[in-house]
Amino acid sequence: EVEEEMGDFLFVAANLARHLDVDPEAALRAANAKFTRRFARIEARLAEQGKRPEESTLEEMDALWDAAKAEEKG
Repeated sequence: EVEEEMGDFLFVAANLARHLDVDPEAALRAANAKFTRRFARIEARLAEQGKRPEESTLEEMDALWDAAKAEEKG
């Protein structure tokens, strides 16, 4: 049931994108690329500290995510 609802949600989101003249597939690709870039930055920062993501707290990773986001915008 949840999977069906999620499918409906994704269908609506794709339709909304089309109405806004946005290619939903391109938008998703760009969002995935942005996530990958930011997560790679988190991994690099953790590696500098001799750590891996699974050895880090959510708070540490959130702070690194925010820093990666700020770096991209700044």
